[in-house]
Amino acid sequence: MRVTDLSEVPGTTWTLCQVLRQSWLQRQLFLKLLRRDFAERYRGSYLGAVWAVLLPLLSLTVFTFFFGVIFKIRWPAAPSGDSLHNLALILFIGMALYNFLAECLCRAPGLILAHQSYVKNVVFPLDMLPAVMVTSALLMLGVTLAVILLLQALVGELTTTVLLLPVIVLPLVLSALGLSWFLSALGVFIRDTQQLVVPLVQLLMFLSPVFYPASALPSEVRPWLEYNPLALVIEQARGIILFAQPPAWIPYLFALAASLLLALLGAYWFARTRKGFADVL
Repeated sequence: MRVTDLSEVPGTTWTLCQVLRQSWLQRQLFLKLLRRDFAERYRGSYLGAVWAVLLPLLSLTVFTFFFGVIFKIRWPAAPSGDSLHNLALILFIGMALYNFLAECLCRAPGLILAHQSYVKNVVFPLDMLPAVMVTSALLMLGVTLAVILLLQALVGELTTTVLLLPVIVLPLVLSALGLSWFLSALGVFIRDTQQLVVPLVQLLMFLSPVFYPASALPSEVRPWLEYNPLALVIEQARGIILFAQPPAWIPYLFALAASLLLALLGAYWFARTRKGFADVL
């Protein structure tokens, strides 16, 4: 298989579109890396990829038991008729989206370090590695969201607003991609990045409306959620899946523009720093 690193072609401008074009031209390599990454998740387990469905269901059971039965938490916006069911799915949606971003951010700092042979011995499109990692995490998110939609269809009601779910998740995917490029490059030069990112990602869970509605925050704190790439996506995903609420398009467009800028900056940072990877490794 012929591998060409487009970032080394003279006169090319390193943008997000260039990365996508490279992934498309080398889609066989991309798919091979994606299959390998996805297979490594459950290598050696008896159930294999079945865990991709079982783990979300087990998580749903745990969330429902602890938050709905033991702590008896009720969500203000949830219908009162079946509050336990709605609470479970509300929490499940928040955790699914958070887990996607958390996986990308926690894996990114060690990504290039785990593939040092690609840096030293092969002319390899290194920028593809973070893209593969994000796509693998996105597949897991897709499985989890499919379970959520199935459960909502069985015990609730699905409306046409769920068709907008890929659109709503797009800013989160772009943010994860940009941050993964940035952190994967930074992790090569500063090995402590991994240890710093993990507690920050845990803090992000409590700074995002995963276990509480955004309306529960004080009014003076609520505007700061606009700078959280996770908060808007969680709130709008819950709205279109559970409550048939149309998205708030103006905040969404601002989030989309910010996430696109973040992805472009991450790709630019990776391209500028990657030339020094071999010297450090």
